[in-house]
Amino acid sequence: MKLKLTQVQMRLEKKKQKINEADSMVFQTEKQLEEFGDKVPADKKDGIVVAKDDLKAALAAEPKNVEEIKAKLETLNTVWQAASEEIYKAQQDAEAQGGAAGPEANAEGGATTGAEAEDVEFEEVNEK
Repeated sequence: MKLKLTQVQMRLEKKKQKINEADSMVFQTEKQLEEFGDKVPADKKDGIVVAKDDLKAALAAEPKNVEEIKAKLETLNTVWQAASEEIYKAQQDAEAQGGAAGPEANAEGGATTGAEAEDVEFEEVNEK
């Protein structure tokens, strides 16, 4: 009897973990679209929004169908991966066209990120 109870508990825990993972993915997707939405190509963004909304609907359904949630989560992950690859490729192309004048190129007069660094004197204070 104890073995059956443990198996049931494990299944319930796995179900909770998958639901939490999916809920977290919806939250992260909304935040990332808000922050990086202008960098995501329109066709990819539409696919992400549809997949996110489908997953959100599956999470809202009662009773929760974990297999459906898994499938919708996988779909959202897949469309995000495709969009991420395209964004990365576009960034690489832009850097290749613009040369090596990124923030790392500061050593010989390249781009800078804010004010120039300046050495200053300081005094260490130990208050006990």
